[in-house]
Amino acid sequence: MIYFPPCKINLGLQILKKRNDGFHEIESAMLEIPFYDALEVVEADSLSFRSSGLEIPGRGNLCTDAFQLLQQDFAIPPVAIHLHKVIPMGGGLGGGSSDGAKTLVALRDLFHLEITKAKLREYAAELGSDCPFFIDGGLQLATGRGELLEKLSLRLPAIHIVLVNAGIHVPTKDAYAHVVPNPDQKPLTELLNAGLEFWKGHLVNDFEQSVFQQHPVLADVKADLYKAGASYAAMSGSGSTLFGLFTEKPAAISWSKQPVFERWTFITN
Repeated sequence: MIYFPPCKINLGLQILKKRNDGFHEIESAMLEIPFYDALEVVEADSLSFRSSGLEIPGRGNLCTDAFQLLQQDFAIPPVAIHLHKVIPMGGGLGGGSSDGAKTLVALRDLFHLEITKAKLREYAAELGSDCPFFIDGGLQLATGRGELLEKLSLRLPAIHIVLVNAGIHVPTKDAYAHVVPNPDQKPLTELLNAGLEFWKGHLVNDFEQSVFQQHPVLADVKADLYKAGASYAAMSGSGSTLFGLFTEKPAAISWSKQPVFERWTFITN
């Protein structure tokens, strides 16, 4: 079975407070966008994982974690997993979380497991904070540590999205260590409902202040997106991928420093 795990961008990301459990209380709107990895899961004699495309650092991955998680509750046979990696890693796009979530879906479908959507989201939450979002995708408001999700009915215009990655890896742990929580922020839904033309200067990602201080080139990328005519530009997640939303696709973008990675996508309303 072949699936295409998408990625996401964050429309605003507010860090409200540090929780007693060590996590942070956040509020963010996560938007699924049409840019994908490719995932194949087939029954096999033994569990295996291989990848192609972008190199995946480290030994562990959420795809095999997803299999081992379901194997605790279901007598499923081993599988061979092949992941073709296209979405940059460590860039705030949630590609790894999406891969893990889609592996849960693939295993459910492959072995005809009686698992509801709600239960899939519970399993996904055990893999990581962003994983439950990818069970349903779309546009959702994420609260708590990111695992509490609510569908949003916000109507976006037809937009072009440019994703820009300067090849800088920002570890999530480090990003949270330097962010300053602020509980006194306007509700994110209020800012979103004000409309795309209002977002510049009002809809913020709280990670940007500290991450841009450490990596000034990212601030340059954001400025370049606005110079090119973006209606809104921001960093996604804890970084370091930047994105710009354009109501019309510009002919070209003049970069202060040529990014390592640039990708255009298109979303209809």
